[in-house]
Amino acid sequence: MTTETDAVPSGEADPPVVDLLEPADGVPPLVEDAGALADAAAALASGTGPVAVDAERASGYRYSARAYLVQLRREGAGTVLVDPIACGGDLSTLGDALRGVEWVLHAASQDLPCLAEVGMRPDRLFDTELAGRLVGYPRVGLGPLTEHLLGVRLQKGHGAADWSRRPLPADWLVYAALDVELLVDLRDAVAADLERQGKTAWAEQEFEAVRLAAPPPPRAEPWRRTSGLHKVRRPAQLAVVRELYRSRDELAEARDLAPGRLLPDGAIVDAALREPARRDDLVAMPVFRGRAQRRLADRWWSAIQRARGLSREDQPTSAAAQDGPPPAHRWGDKDPVAAARLAAARAALAGLSERTGTPVENLVTPDLVRRLCWAPPADPGPEAVGQALRAMGARPWQAELTAELLAEALTAQPAPAQDTAQDAAQDSGGA
Repeated sequence: MTTETDAVPSGEADPPVVDLLEPADGVPPLVEDAGALADAAAALASGTGPVAVDAERASGYRYSARAYLVQLRREGAGTVLVDPIACGGDLSTLGDALRGVEWVLHAASQDLPCLAEVGMRPDRLFDTELAGRLVGYPRVGLGPLTEHLLGVRLQKGHGAADWSRRPLPADWLVYAALDVELLVDLRDAVAADLERQGKTAWAEQEFEAVRLAAPPPPRAEPWRRTSGLHKVRRPAQLAVVRELYRSRDELAEARDLAPGRLLPDGAIVDAALREPARRDDLVAMPVFRGRAQRRLADRWWSAIQRARGLSREDQPTSAAAQDGPPPAHRWGDKDPVAAARLAAARAALAGLSERTGTPVENLVTPDLVRRLCWAPPADPGPEAVGQALRAMGARPWQAELTAELLAEALTAQPAPAQDTAQDAAQDSGGA
């Protein structure tokens, strides 16, 4: 069990920081064909120890979340940079070469789906970002962690680049190689703090949960995430947002372009609020009057007309259907007892977070806490609460650590109501 004195990283000063501008072994040639891929797989298989893995996508530029570059580094094999597109989108040769090897990734949940898409799935995992959260580092980005623990400043500037671009610029490849240059060293440094704090078992369970996580289910109403939707109130206007969103999404997927590059969210909301009467009114609006948008004007206008042709029953409601408890700020009116349980649970978890040096959301997810407090088990004892936590997806270490605190919180009751005005008057000697 983590103790209060072990809960936070040591107070030692950070080592002097030096800039890492070039990979120690230089930038390797890009793997772009089957022969080079087989050679890379053989080299990695003959290496020793964990393998550092990273992937670059083109978020904000492409609709898909595919990997456009995969970087690997292993002791004895050096760094390997692979172009999955040039290799036909199949890197299973690399996955097979690394069977049984621990893969080290930073924020693994972001990269594992695109790696699986090209045939790369780890048997063992170490996530330096997630480990850093469990340790309690104040900043867990790759750059800050590398500076804090290793005294090395990584090159910045290309993380949000369009990695679908070909050919890839030379300085981008330098950046990509540096991302895996020190990842195994970082893993060792974080692992040492996990061990010192008694959290190694926690981390192992978390890593396995990430490794085995199923893809998230599709959102029931993804259009409700349109930025600025809070400005749109009437069902008829919401129908316009929904149809424009769907039309844009369909075209974005077909062209493999980020939806916002076809039509910004702000333009969708603007069209819903302004309610243009004619196609010409639409193309006279900001954004829609641009050359690229005028070529798509018929598409956008057709979406608006479809929305206007819906019956009132087919128009969307102003609020999304709830999956689970209502928003916490409404609990006081809907169920004061549940609100008291939630307040007590949050206070207990905040104290536990301070004692262990681990963020509350890593001790147990806020959604799980809300669900437990809204509909607690019939038996609110620690054992039943622990079972409920595990049934809802909590890891064994989380259930063991929090069940007793949460069980106690489930017995909380609302504070006594304030005296009425008449009672207050009587207390003060009035009639």
